[in-house]
Amino acid sequence: MLSSLPAPTTDLTLLAAEEKSFTFAHFTCEHAWIIGNILRNALRTASASATIHISLCSTPPQILFHAPSLPGQMPDNEVWVRRKRETVLRWGHSSWYMQCKFKGDEEAFARKYGLGTEERGKYSIHGGGFPVFVKGVEGVVGVIVVSGLTQEQDHGVVVKAVEEYRELREGFKSPGVGRSMTIK
Repeated sequence: MLSSLPAPTTDLTLLAAEEKSFTFAHFTCEHAWIIGNILRNALRTASASATIHISLCSTPPQILFHAPSLPGQMPDNEVWVRRKRETVLRWGHSSWYMQCKFKGDEEAFARKYGLGTEERGKYSIHGGGFPVFVKGVEGVVGVIVVSGLTQEQDHGVVVKAVEEYRELREGFKSPGVGRSMTIK
């Protein structure tokens, strides 16, 4: 799967449209569990070791899914997950969008937002953090993060997983819930 991922666009207008195209009708732990497992299975199939994290925007984060795809992750991956998550929550865009906006120039990023030495370490403009939007709710509701691959692959695998989720769930009704689990 990873070798078949197309290179993500660097066009900010297209990236913003991509983010909004995955607006959910609602987002629950069931959504996170399924998306997390789609990601984990795809990464395992590709023999790729990465950390997968899905959480709501609460403080502290309400973690809905968190797992390595395979052995080989280091504690540093947890730091990258946290930094990508914080970037998505603060700016309301994927961390790949922020990477493209600043063309990878972390100094320009830090200057633009007045980030001091200590605050710089709180954020990352490397791909892999992706916003969760819900119809009728202002702003980011949650974040999906993959960390451990190249930043292009981290972003691409999240986009592919959400696309796959949308295809799987279109029109599905959850047993015992009685309401549609579709995303638009």
